[in-house]
Amino acid sequence: MSIVFTNTRIFDGTGSTSFQGEVRVEGDRIVEVAAAPAQVSRNDVSRVIDCENKTLMPGMVEAHAHLTWPTSVEKFVPGMHLPTEELALTAARNARILLDHGFTSAYSAGSLSKTLEITLNEFFKSGGLPGPRFIPSSVEREPPNESELDPGHIEEHGKGADAIRDFVQDCAELGAKAIKFLISGESALKPGASLELLYSEEELMAAGEEAKKHNVWLTGHAHAAEAVKLGVKSGFRILYHCTYADDECLDLLEAKKDEIFIAPTIGIVQATLDATPPPHMDMSHMKNESQIVLDKLKELVPKLRQRGLRLLPGGDYGFPFNPNGKNAWDLELWVRHFGYSPAEALNAATELGGMLMGHEGELGCIKPGYIADLLVIDGDPLADITLLQNKNNIHTIMQNGHFYKQLGE
Repeated sequence: MSIVFTNTRIFDGTGSTSFQGEVRVEGDRIVEVAAAPAQVSRNDVSRVIDCENKTLMPGMVEAHAHLTWPTSVEKFVPGMHLPTEELALTAARNARILLDHGFTSAYSAGSLSKTLEITLNEFFKSGGLPGPRFIPSSVEREPPNESELDPGHIEEHGKGADAIRDFVQDCAELGAKAIKFLISGESALKPGASLELLYSEEELMAAGEEAKKHNVWLTGHAHAAEAVKLGVKSGFRILYHCTYADDECLDLLEAKKDEIFIAPTIGIVQATLDATPPPHMDMSHMKNESQIVLDKLKELVPKLRQRGLRLLPGGDYGFPFNPNGKNAWDLELWVRHFGYSPAEALNAATELGGMLMGHEGELGCIKPGYIADLLVIDGDPLADITLLQNKNNIHTIMQNGHFYKQLGE
């Protein structure tokens, strides 16, 4: 039995112009795509869905997910720390919120709990809880900070190559698929920290060797040029920020462009600049630092694009002034600050995101053989990318060929 989406404008995820057509889904896969006036087969069809000329597009991928960062569009949390039970329930709600907003897949950028994301992912996969297709992460080490918004206090791993190998092995055995390292610090939390290295080359090379042994991926927070270089050399799958990348970094990244992903992380930067903090909270340093980062990224991103790097949206959502659920805002910011067209930004959030998730050639596009993660959008996001920021504009959400939300609900 199969489902046909008809009378729809199709954005297929590749970055090409949308077209009128039909799509047929069988089981968890797309089996036919036809451009009008052609039609897909009607043999053994259980349901035909008239999309009323709405846009059919792939589900989006959040490349910098923080399910355990507590604030969402549904609940403001003034800090970053929650009791264990509340943290678990909040993370489950954040997962559902991502799915509600059209993010059918998510790659974790670190957790405030050693095992919570791993456990949640088992519930997502079994259908016990709604949430995105998920790459669960290890606990995120606390960065050096002088801010009340630090991401949390967690147990530290030891220093030295052997301790790092043990840490990676432990995370892998617990079930983490991605392991987060803060290769550099974060100047928004502590002045000058973005230019400080938190790991030695020996430690990171050991992490890379151990990750390959256990078939897990390394995720890196890297502002400093030397942090980017170490991340590339030690085999990280994705590097966030890359703010101070120099020409040597660009050469190294280009040489590994088919193995690595870059996520500039613009959302938190703009959110910090836009934030109106309460009277007791001085964000002047964070705002000054964010302006520096924004200016650097506006110079860097075109250079990365020119060299063929795979760049992904994902804006560190979950802070009090940058809530989970606002994630599609990144797409607007990419158009505003980085010179992307809406189609190019959506390609990064769909086809390239599918590659990050480890499903290259089967996730993030509307093509035969691809996983049926689909959204029906009221309007044309290629004409107005901001449409995706309102979950009410998402009339249908299909994940793995199953409806999470349907027209009329």
